[in-house]
Amino acid sequence: MSRMGDVLAGFHAAWEFESDSVLIRYERGIRTPKLFQALGERRVPIAALSGVTLTPGKRGTVVLRAEPRPGADPLMEAADGQLKEGCDPYRLVLPAERETLAEYYADELRAQLTESGPAERHLVPAPEAPLHFKAYDAKVSFDGRAVRFRWSWTGASSTKWKAGDQSFPVTELSGVEWRSPEVFEGHLRLLARDAGAEQQPLQPDQDPASVVFGLGYGPVHESLPFAAAVLAAVRARGPVAAVPAAPGRRDPADIAERIRHLGELHRAGLVTDEEFATKKAELLAQL
Repeated sequence: MSRMGDVLAGFHAAWEFESDSVLIRYERGIRTPKLFQALGERRVPIAALSGVTLTPGKRGTVVLRAEPRPGADPLMEAADGQLKEGCDPYRLVLPAERETLAEYYADELRAQLTESGPAERHLVPAPEAPLHFKAYDAKVSFDGRAVRFRWSWTGASSTKWKAGDQSFPVTELSGVEWRSPEVFEGHLRLLARDAGAEQQPLQPDQDPASVVFGLGYGPVHESLPFAAAVLAAVRARGPVAAVPAAPGRRDPADIAERIRHLGELHRAGLVTDEEFATKKAELLAQL
């Protein structure tokens, strides 16, 4: 391996190479993705990696990327492939003139890789509790032992109000489902250990074990680290449950509300004309 303490600095981050890990320090500049700023720094053990690539980037850059093993990082497990390329915490973008240096570090790192395939446990530390964020329909908090939902007067459905504020001990959970707030119907759902495999889940806005995101609510840099911390706590006590299939038919009033919300996203410029028409047709088809 390269000398302990060697540092490779790129745009928005710097990688410090140690004997058994890579310490990634993220910048806090105004152009740095908010997720990187929220993460601050992460120590990634060599055992958590399965590969390293170096590819051409955009506008005179090259991209060094470490490939985490499935199940090794709670953040990436919670993200489930939904992160945009620019928010991938395992990408280091460098000027093209540093390609030779980047290739050297890539080769050195590859020589140390001995593991492949899914990891049996999380190897990269999760964000530390306490954590909290504001969803569209609730204030959400996690103290390391339990997740709590405090419903909003304006956003929560009548079903959630009737159920009352919720508290979910980690010991009663089997997993976490995170759907990015940057797509329609983004939400965070807590999966119960005793939920039946054949039981159809409720829609997030009707499920007291879920909170929904929206324009300005549950942003990635807040809700994803939160989901990763909960997932890590759950995994420390047992396997993560498979995500149930989505239900089929919906209530017409629910469909109308979702089309209204979709229209708001469209008017705000967050959904294209094509995306609006496609999703609206999908919703109407569920009546």
